[in-house]
Amino acid sequence: MQKRIAILGSTGSIGTQALEVISAHPDKFQVEVLTALNNVDLLIEQSIRYQPNMVVIGNEQHYERVKLALENHPIKVYGGEDAIAQVTAFESVDVVLTAMVGFSGLKPTIEAIRAGKSIALANKETLVVAGELIMKESQANRVPIIPVDSEHSAIFQCLAGEVGNRIEKLILTASGGPFRNWETKDLGKVTPDMALRHPNWCMGPKITVDSATLMNKGLEVIEARWLFGVGPDEIEVVVHPQSIIHSMVQFIDGSIKAQMGLPDMRLPIQYALSYPDRFESDFERFDFLKYPSLTFEQPDTKIFRNLALSYEALRKGGNWPCILNAANEIAVEAFLKEKIGFLQIPDVIERTLVRSTYIKAPELEDYYNSDLQARRVAIEQI
Repeated sequence: MQKRIAILGSTGSIGTQALEVISAHPDKFQVEVLTALNNVDLLIEQSIRYQPNMVVIGNEQHYERVKLALENHPIKVYGGEDAIAQVTAFESVDVVLTAMVGFSGLKPTIEAIRAGKSIALANKETLVVAGELIMKESQANRVPIIPVDSEHSAIFQCLAGEVGNRIEKLILTASGGPFRNWETKDLGKVTPDMALRHPNWCMGPKITVDSATLMNKGLEVIEARWLFGVGPDEIEVVVHPQSIIHSMVQFIDGSIKAQMGLPDMRLPIQYALSYPDRFESDFERFDFLKYPSLTFEQPDTKIFRNLALSYEALRKGGNWPCILNAANEIAVEAFLKEKIGFLQIPDVIERTLVRSTYIKAPELEDYYNSDLQARRVAIEQI
């Protein structure tokens, strides 16, 4: 039977690549829902091509335009961010791919879990902000969460068949971004255009900047803590410039399993959608002879302070990861608009953490309030 897929954030990098995967396996997958926030033209183009049952445009100002463009197609059109959360619960949806950027992915993910839908999770901020709550909901509703991030997908794959075998350490690999080995004085001259030139991966602007600051790796550390039930001292980050080993698991007997492959997000996307099966693909195959040397380095957390701040937020717990995420979203947006410099991003985050209200055991509403407060505080720092 075909799996009916809802893609939340279909116009972004993950969403567009997910549609490529679905196109390659029309007998296996069916597009049921497409959503976007503002990219009206691409959403309309995707809707006409893939003929989903439902389409949601998050920004209601664009609703009439999408509705008019699709009026001759058998597609239901909805508007508003609440509608994005509501369609995930529809009976016709089997798998929800959460590819929205940032905090906005939290509510739809919770609604999908409560509706019993399988989750292909590409929105790492959901677990960063409310990891404990999300995993409790997942367990209570017996809903699998399959990670789409290449690093977490790698760990997930390494753990296949290892039920009951205790993990000693997770090893997350990082490319190091475009500014690996740069000195602080040079980082002060970094422009948004420079930060958006990732050496290995093709991603959206926000995650690309996060990769350049190592915040992306920090968020992944927090995400890994909840996905795999390990503590911060059991998660190590190593810089691996070639991005061939996507992550590793070390077990208590000292053995290490690694998942390898060329940097192509379509592979973890396909694995998450097809799980527990593996489907054939025409993706380029890895050739060891083209990569005679794979290297590893320790990340410099004194220069790239966001990684250190992420570990600090994880260890403190409560709503600190939520505050960290909100402050980072504001700081990255400000950097992309050239309101602050590259080196000011961690400054804004650190000051926001100190100035925001700490809640040791937050409830769902506390996360929403903490996110709003942290954004206000971060804007004040800018």
